[in-house]
Formats: sequence, structure tokens, C-alpha cells
Amino acid sequence: MADFGGEVETFRAEARAWLEENFPKSLAHDTAAQLAKLQARPETPEATAWRRALGSKGWGTPTWPKEYGGGGLSRAEAKVLAEEMAKIGAKNPIGGMGVAFFGPTLLEYGSEALKREHMPGIVMGEVWWCQGYSEPGAGSDLAGLQTRAEDKGDHFLVNGSKVWTSGAQHADRCYCLVRTNTEKKHEGISFLLIDMKAPGVEVRPILLINGTSPFCETFFTDVKVPKDQLFGPLNGGWTVAKRLMQFERDSIAGSLGGGNIGQTVAMPTIPEAAKAGVGEDDQGRIADADLRRRITEHLMENRAFQLTMKRAAEDARASNGPSNTAAIMKYAGAKIAQERNELMVEAMGYGGLAWEGEPFSEQELAAMRTMLRSKANSIEGGTSEINLNIVAKRVLGLPDPK
Repeated sequence: MADFGGEVETFRAEARAWLEENFPKSLAHDTAAQLAKLQARPETPEATAWRRALGSKGWGTPTWPKEYGGGGLSRAEAKVLAEEMAKIGAKNPIGGMGVAFFGPTLLEYGSEALKREHMPGIVMGEVWWCQGYSEPGAGSDLAGLQTRAEDKGDHFLVNGSKVWTSGAQHADRCYCLVRTNTEKKHEGISFLLIDMKAPGVEVRPILLINGTSPFCETFFTDVKVPKDQLFGPLNGGWTVAKRLMQFERDSIAGSLGGGNIGQTVAMPTIPEAAKAGVGEDDQGRIADADLRRRITEHLMENRAFQLTMKRAAEDARASNGPSNTAAIMKYAGAKIAQERNELMVEAMGYGGLAWEGEPFSEQELAAMRTMLRSKANSIEGGTSEINLNIVAKRVLGLPDPK
């Protein structure tokens, strides 16, 4: 933790001065598309300079330990930094699965050697990670996975396939669940760190109904993985995988409540869209009373969700990370996000049915594609059904059905 003599305002002045010197003014656009631009490949020269400056300072991962390249800031200091960045329209370009899911798990479970090897690339935003969990025959029953890793002395030989591998076509590394023991189910799974550029790795993007391909099929054919890339104990990968899933659900829940995954267009609010698409009554309200009621109920529910997410985040910081309650938030966040996108399409009327071309606006085109993309919200990060099972068993302590 950084030592600023307890004077948060002293740190504010330092952060403000550093940002003034290092943040490229050309990137100061507070739009949904800006973050996507910062995280795109190839980067613009300005985006590269900003990412490297923020990463070298450790402020891309502000509360992570300094010894592994993080900022070492207190929560109060990290909050101040976020406030100062927001004031000038500065986005954090260092993110993705390496920061949100794998990095926290590596800090908690990783050997010193693995931390020293992989943390620098994560905190600098130079190494992109993807997740090798689901398989064609092992989705909700993830522990039924069949991708094999055979012990070949100084390395493992991996054969099998994964599906719904987010961002695999851009990833440098994959944290992957493999079977190293065929006699046991959960106790026969190990956690390997695989080089996506290694011979035998093949990636095929999957075209979704909204026209994008964020997910992929990933095939491993005689892929050699050095023994030192075993993360956690041999046949002990299930424990590590469950912990990472808590970080994943917590991160996805936050994204779902505050916006839409993958959205790159600045959108109007639902009431704004409804007034433009449906019209206003003589009191300035949305003309359709039923739509007005449903939008109001959604906004109330989402506001309650946002406040609960804040409380859950504070609890997570106080208790060393998210707990199984992340499953509750993931379930609720998926439901709210899907409702929001369906309401947006309805509020836009004919414009909400846009797919391509004129006379549709950029926002109308985005509304339909975002709504279709949101259908995956209740699947990714664990299906809603699986999350409800986790809540029932691990939060409420209910017995298995007879």
C-alpha cells in the first residue's frame, strides 16, 4: 500500500498532476466506443502511449501489490484516482480477463514463479488471456470435461477442444481446465496455462445472431505445455477454477448492471428513447402508460441492483474477494440487462427493429444487435440455472432434492 501520510488529498494532487502530464488529450472522449478503441488491436500510437504510461505507474491495476507491478494504492486512493480520471475523460485501457478473472486468482493461488512470469504482462496490458473452460459436451456440467493432458515427463501433451472461448482469436495465453486423471471427476482436473501461439492450437470464431464473433471454438492437437505452467496442484484444478468463477461472476454482474457487454455506441436512456419513439403526453411523460410503468419498474430494480453491487463490492474488499453471493448478483444482473435491452428495442418502435442501412440511426442499429447479444448474458459466466443452484446450496444451505 502506498504511503501518503494518510493525506488522500495529497495523493489527489499527485494523481491530477501525473494525469495532466501523461494522458493524451486526444483520447478524452467519454463514450462507450472509447474503451473499445483503447482495447482494440492494433492500437493507435496514442492508445499505446497511454496504456504503457498507466501500466508502468501500476495504476491500471491500482490496488494490486507493488511487488507484482500494481499500484499498491489503498481503496481510498484508488477511488480518488478513478474520480480524477473521470474528470478528464480518461479510461483505463488495461483490463480483460487477465485483470478481471485470472490476475486476482493468480495473486491468491499462484506460485511465486508463476506470479513473476505472468503478472508483468497483465498489469502492462501487453498479454491478453482467454478462458478454456466449457467444452461441446461439458457446459453446465463443467466437471465432465474431456480435454486430456498426458504427462510426458518434462511437459504435458494436450488434446481436446473448448467452446465459447471469449476473445480466443486475439489472446496470447489461455488458462485452461484439463483432465489429468480419468478415474475421478472433480479430483481429476488440473489447471494449465497454455501459449495460444503454440503449435497445435487452432481457433475458429463463432458467428452470433447479432453479427459479431466474440466467442470461439478452440482446438488442441498434441499441444506441448511445459510442466512449470501447471497452476495449482496436479488434479487440484477444480478448487482454483471455482475461485476464478467467483471473480468472473462478480465482474460480469458489475458490467451487466452498469451497461452492456460489448456495446460500443453511446446510447440514450430508455426514457429518452421512449419519448422519441413513442411520444410524450401533455405532462411530458412517456405517452404509453403501460410502457411507462414497465420502464419505471425496471429503473427502480436496476437502481436497487447498483446499490447492492456497491455493498457487495465493499464486503468483497473487506473479506478478501467475492464469495458465492457473486452468483446472486450474476443471476440478477443477467435478468436486468436482458430486460433493459428488450425495453430499449420496444421504446424505439420501428427503429428498434433496425439491422443495417438507412434510414436507421447508429443508436437504433446498436439497440437490436445489443438486445440479441444480451441473450447470452444468462449463459456466460455460468448459466442462470447453475447460479441458482449455487445460491440454493452454498448460500442458503438447502439440501439436494430427494
